[in-house]
Amino acid sequence: MKAYQNFVANRSLRRMVVLLFCIVLIWFMRSIMSTVLLTFIFTFLSISLIRWVQKYLKWSPFWIITPIYLIIVGLVYLVATHYIPSIVDSTVILGKKVFHFYNSSQVQHNPNISVLVDWLKTLKLDEQLKTGVTQIVHYVTSIGAMGVTLVISFLLSYFYSFEADRMNAFGRMFKNGRFSWFFEDVQYFAQTFVNTFGVVLEAQLIIAFINTILTSIVLIALKIPSVPSLAIMIFLLSLIPVAGVIVSLVPLSIVAYTVGGFRVMVYIWIAIALIHCLETYVLNPKLMSSRTHLPIFVTFIILLISEKLLGTWGLIVGIPIFTFFLDIMGIRQGKVKK
Repeated sequence: MKAYQNFVANRSLRRMVVLLFCIVLIWFMRSIMSTVLLTFIFTFLSISLIRWVQKYLKWSPFWIITPIYLIIVGLVYLVATHYIPSIVDSTVILGKKVFHFYNSSQVQHNPNISVLVDWLKTLKLDEQLKTGVTQIVHYVTSIGAMGVTLVISFLLSYFYSFEADRMNAFGRMFKNGRFSWFFEDVQYFAQTFVNTFGVVLEAQLIIAFINTILTSIVLIALKIPSVPSLAIMIFLLSLIPVAGVIVSLVPLSIVAYTVGGFRVMVYIWIAIALIHCLETYVLNPKLMSSRTHLPIFVTFIILLISEKLLGTWGLIVGIPIFTFFLDIMGIRQGKVKK
């Protein structure tokens, strides 16, 4: 009993054990990780909206969040029935244009492009393309399961949001029991998780949205076809810190060259560089403060490791999770001096 009391009294050791327990529990729940993460993201955003509205209007969470969720359902229905078919058609047309341009005499008899094509052949892109197509087929066949995950996460976040106060009161009940120390430590990690992971992830979503809007405006100005399809790609890749910009530049460059040659492709490069500067020097410091001033090398290492451990989700949540552990260890980030 004395050993147990000494363990409870040793806060640092106790919290380390609780953290390891939480990590192991999450690892066993990895099969439903998409549902957990999506529920957390939806709930965090909706709770933030409720708290913001309640600063000005003393409304019940139910009357704040219910109209918002109904509007979202209506927009999803509108997009699914009216816009998705046109986006699919425009994507197919864009693919045909790129394929036709690749097989045209303009490309076949251009020595500069021939050198590039020969270099691409050394990379064995045909094998990688087959692998990519296989992955796409897998993703398409799993769209139904992903749809169910989205619906479940959406409903869970709705139920939690309008009962947030009751849920908080229910959670506080566990701090009065025999193992109150355990739930106090869980609450500590949960609050730290929300204050770091949630804030960083919310900022990534805002930055991705702004990047998508600005890039889409540039694409429209340059008369690039299939902007909705490219906008979806840009938004998803913008959720990946640093690497997303580099990856998105490749398909954008190909499409730009297909439309207007090197001149339009250079315009795209300049626009992406300016937007990236806006993100780096304005949006990141404004939205993320000093939380994610990580060296680019460290960022890429985190992305590589998190992708291996968590799959595609790791590319999105790897940096926020790393930031969470830095806060747990009491490491306050700032800009690294040169």
